[in-house]
Amino acid sequence: MLRLRIQRATWPRPALILTDTPRPDCPKCGGDGDFEEDYGDHGTGEYAGTDWNLCTCWNITRSWLLMPLPRRPRWLHRSAPVRDPWASDEPPF
Repeated sequence: MLRLRIQRATWPRPALILTDTPRPDCPKCGGDGDFEEDYGDHGTGEYAGTDWNLCTCWNITRSWLLMPLPRRPRWLHRSAPVRDPWASDEPPF
């Protein structure tokens, strides 16, 4: 059974895609889509890190293109953030 949602993708080009989501009642991952496993060194048994494993209730590669989105024109790209003219550094009275 598919649990679909709409997302905005940015690569390889801007688009709206329909994707599968993890099963919310999955006992393995609890609806997150992945779960962690801690592992240790073989010799000492001390903690060495954590592996993140994708759950089998979700296929991350399953997606369908709904609609490509246009790219922003070059003149709309801004290098500096726009300052709010009503913003003030003074404390309120």
